[in-house]
Amino acid sequence: MEQFNNYSWNQDDYEKSLISKEAATNNSRIYYEEYVSKNKKKRSFPLNYVTVSIISAVIGGLIFSSTFAFIGPLINKNLSNDKKVASVPWEYGNSSDVQKNSGENNSATPKQVIQSQDGKELSVVDIAKKVGPAVVGIVNKVQTKGFIREEVEQGSGSGILISSDGYVITNNHVIDGATNVTVILSNGKKYEAKLVGKDAQTDLAVIKIDEKNLPYAELGDSSTLEVGEMAVAIGNPLGQEFAGSVTVGVISALNRTIDIENKQLKLIQTDAAINPGNSGGALVNSYGQVIGINTAKMSAPGVEGLGFAIPVNEAKPIIKDLMNYGYVKGRPLIGISGRDVTEDISRIYGLPVGIYVSQVAQFSPAERAGIQPGDVIIKFDGKLVKSMKELNELKEKFQVGDEVSIEVNREGTVKKFQLILSEQK
Repeated sequence: MEQFNNYSWNQDDYEKSLISKEAATNNSRIYYEEYVSKNKKKRSFPLNYVTVSIISAVIGGLIFSSTFAFIGPLINKNLSNDKKVASVPWEYGNSSDVQKNSGENNSATPKQVIQSQDGKELSVVDIAKKVGPAVVGIVNKVQTKGFIREEVEQGSGSGILISSDGYVITNNHVIDGATNVTVILSNGKKYEAKLVGKDAQTDLAVIKIDEKNLPYAELGDSSTLEVGEMAVAIGNPLGQEFAGSVTVGVISALNRTIDIENKQLKLIQTDAAINPGNSGGALVNSYGQVIGINTAKMSAPGVEGLGFAIPVNEAKPIIKDLMNYGYVKGRPLIGISGRDVTEDISRIYGLPVGIYVSQVAQFSPAERAGIQPGDVIIKFDGKLVKSMKELNELKEKFQVGDEVSIEVNREGTVKKFQLILSEQK
């Protein structure tokens, strides 16, 4: 069965695998024909023919000289204009490569050159040099329970420095539940990080380390992405042992709607190799700009090359709010925790299909309206709801301060309440 895995790395999940590769080369030849003119029989010419030939040659030479003097500048002008056609969309490498390979069999393939605002696209080597130092490792530690308490590593992931003074973006699931977060720079230096803000709904978080003059990544524009263009993933698969790994692929698809842990996300799909530990790492375009934050992959037997990243344009306003307020402003809140009552559960426990309320937050709209643990929500704004996903989708259509009707089944009796949505913080 297919499932989506977030890629924070837990060492218990690691399995060694052997991959065999076979390579085959095909020789190709180019055949050509050489055209040779046939020999003509020699003829003897009388003297008068020779004289006429000499006179004709002299006259022809004078005509050619005067003609060339007139059209020569035009030819030179056209040749100089031809030299300006260096901006053709195909090239075979730079001049230094040609000089190094002169005299050798150069089998370079054409490469399309796309002009950017800063000039030309970068090679993968240059992308790694530009963005690699801004990608960090993140270690999530938790405090053990019991008589002797100590902090142990719960997992690890990746992050991206977005400012010179130490702000780092990552996935929420990378740092969720941590009592201590350690950031490891590409040079190996370690820093204790503090949480700035996190958002489970978009699986994004911002943390900060106390340091200055740090390398940081340039955020790009994910709205301009096209299927098929190059994508480079940089992160720490399987933990710090493979820190700074660079893999290359393409943008496989855009706006993929994926359901992960009752959250619906619109993500970028890529076939750049990503593994547990890449969570929170950078997906980069050919200009060295971060256009996605790696967050999930599809894991199933026989499935490969299905990785997903949060588009950076979707992340930017979330990051801004997390940095300024510690939470995402303007989201409506009901104030309950619940689980879906499916038809199977309904038959087993005799509950109506809907959402079983397991907890009600103190001072929340739900508590003020009169909703209690054990209630089963069956309608929201007059519409039937059968899952938390449906409830959240309906809730997002309202704004903070709106009044909404909600119906619950309480021990077989249907009760209707009015609640005023507050802001989720």
